[in-house]
Amino acid sequence: MENGRWSLRVICFAFFFITSSSAEFLIQQVTEYNSSYNLNANSGLTRVLRNERPSSKIVTIGNFSVIRERFEPYESSVFEASGYKWRLILYVTGNKEDGGTNHVSLYVRIEDTESLPTGWEVDVDLKLFVFNARQRKYLTVTDEAVKRYNQGKREWGFGQLIPLSTFHNPNQGFIVQNTVSFGAEIFIIRPIGQQERVSFVSNPPDNVFTWRILRFSSLEDKFYYSAEFLVGDRFWRLGFNPKGAGEGRPHALPIFLYAQGFRPNATATTTWGAVNLRLRHQLGSNHKKAYSAAWYPIRPGYGVGVNNIILRKDLQAGYLVKDSIVFEAEMVMVSVTNIVPV
Repeated sequence: MENGRWSLRVICFAFFFITSSSAEFLIQQVTEYNSSYNLNANSGLTRVLRNERPSSKIVTIGNFSVIRERFEPYESSVFEASGYKWRLILYVTGNKEDGGTNHVSLYVRIEDTESLPTGWEVDVDLKLFVFNARQRKYLTVTDEAVKRYNQGKREWGFGQLIPLSTFHNPNQGFIVQNTVSFGAEIFIIRPIGQQERVSFVSNPPDNVFTWRILRFSSLEDKFYYSAEFLVGDRFWRLGFNPKGAGEGRPHALPIFLYAQGFRPNATATTTWGAVNLRLRHQLGSNHKKAYSAAWYPIRPGYGVGVNNIILRKDLQAGYLVKDSIVFEAEMVMVSVTNIVPV
């Protein structure tokens, strides 16, 4: 519902195809077919070939020669697709009022609209299809423009679906055994009312976490982790191995920031985390620093940091005091994801 108006989006596919006998027609190459009909010419329409047949509606007309010169439209029976009712409208000699002279014209009309709310609208991505029996494929016709159905405009289609000279040409394979068939495939896209919005928050509240490690000299060769702390929508923690990690082992200390779970009711997505990691100088201000930034996946336990924030031989220069060290994490930017109205 937008501005009090009811709206739906519909993908509507309409097809026009012909039954064929493989004994009478051989499948020809696309280049041969194109030699007499340019797929991309005519009224700004785009034409491509596809294999799939229609799934919503198929109508077959036998003895097509009886009506091949008639100007009146053929209206199919009403059929239901995606919860709404529709009808196909076929002009076998073209809809002259829509520039369809010397062409086949095909349309899709919405029916039984009396039950729809006042001010209803249906936006349609409309594709029409003509079956080529020689190639066993469907010629897909579209102008790539969304069609808006409403009370004032209940019918959309293409007046110049395909030239009659091409359609009637027996070498092209559109009419086989004097029988033609046409159909429709309709899909509705309901306009989404919400969107996922990702925001980047600089210097979020409570963004500094301090971790003091005691009895450093007695720590084992394994990773130790801090308590979790909440910044933005996510919990985080620090981790390090006193004996080193990666290329820094065994001469340097590593430090990593790990993303953990999410706060209650948070939207769980990949999270951006940018952090200033510090090993504090406990006797002055000459702290060891490292900056890290990364997308953290939804799964917990993913860590990003550095393998060498300080060489172990330098710890005695004011960083290791009373057998303790102090790490600090300053989260300078995090992403926050919310589900909000479009």
